[in-house]
Amino acid sequence: MQSRGSELRKFLAPEVIFGVGSLHLAGQYGRNLGGSRALVVSDPGVVAAGWAQQVLESVEDAGLEATLFTQVTPNPRIEEATAGATVYAEQGCDIIIAVGGGSAIDCGKCSGLLSANPGDLRLLVGVDNVRAAMPPTICIPTTAGTSADVSQFAAIMDQEIKRKLLIVSKAVVPDLSLIDPATLTTMDAFLTACTGLDALVHALEAYVSLGHSPLTDVHALQAMRLISSNLLQSIAEPDNLEYRSNMMLGSLEAGLAFSNASLGAVHAMAHSVGGLLDLPHGQCNAMLLNGVVDFNYGHAEQRYRDAAIAMGLEAGGVPSGEIRKRLVAEIVRLREAAGLGGTLSRSGVHRTEVHELAGIALNDPCVVTNPRRPGRRDIEVIYEESL
Repeated sequence: MQSRGSELRKFLAPEVIFGVGSLHLAGQYGRNLGGSRALVVSDPGVVAAGWAQQVLESVEDAGLEATLFTQVTPNPRIEEATAGATVYAEQGCDIIIAVGGGSAIDCGKCSGLLSANPGDLRLLVGVDNVRAAMPPTICIPTTAGTSADVSQFAAIMDQEIKRKLLIVSKAVVPDLSLIDPATLTTMDAFLTACTGLDALVHALEAYVSLGHSPLTDVHALQAMRLISSNLLQSIAEPDNLEYRSNMMLGSLEAGLAFSNASLGAVHAMAHSVGGLLDLPHGQCNAMLLNGVVDFNYGHAEQRYRDAAIAMGLEAGGVPSGEIRKRLVAEIVRLREAAGLGGTLSRSGVHRTEVHELAGIALNDPCVVTNPRRPGRRDIEVIYEESL
């Protein structure tokens, strides 16, 4: 019988430069990639924090021209990506530099995809539906959570049907990620909590995913160790670069894991809720995580035991049922300590919407690799218990 470690596996990742000050290399690497005029995609919050301006200065110091595009909302929309692609064409740009959280990066990626694949972005939704690669793309994350800067996923909101759509393709992996932990020091506590819990879910879902492999396991476990031991400290001491660096590294590790192992029911359900209510993605994940872990546990007991140990829980000689209780309790503790102890109903989800939400979640690509295949009623019950 072939062992899991000897199965054929593919692992995709961009070039990564990690460390304080790395964002100042944007111009140099933009030039190395053959760029002469960059579309710099960001958002108003990142501009106000000063990071976008530092990137613009780096680009201009390297002899490149730059156009700043900031029409990006927290859950980026198809219309915003289309507008970015229009500016890219009108300004004669030949490279994209996305600086910000997952919203700015996903919008930048989708603008790039549209510039190479003109037409309706919806035609690219799903797995491996991208025909032409996007232009040279550099991503500079300013949050420690989404890992959009290293993943082959891009999420975009379709306001007409109130759904968050996923584009999954190796064509979505950027050329370069400049990961600068200093950019995290301007995040407030709520954003730190949302993005940090998102990264933790990335790691945990990747580790128990049906698509996991030894290539992804090592990153997922290390991500859980780093995030569980640094999240609350980074909220309490936002200027502490040690905590921020550990969180940024944890986010990177989680991104490398889930980009290649995919995710599970937490993300499928969170995408459904986020599309309906336009809520922060990490907050949606946090509200659903413990319910999905409880549902999945019996189908991935050893994997969840490994996760519990990585998160600092005592598991030696502890019965499986007790591990389950401790892991769920630790997830709840982290959520509440981070300030994300709310419920779906408090966030605006009504019981009458559960049936529709479950139907959407079941059609999300992430549910395919969940360790336990849920039916519609299973998803409905998890939503109901999270209200």
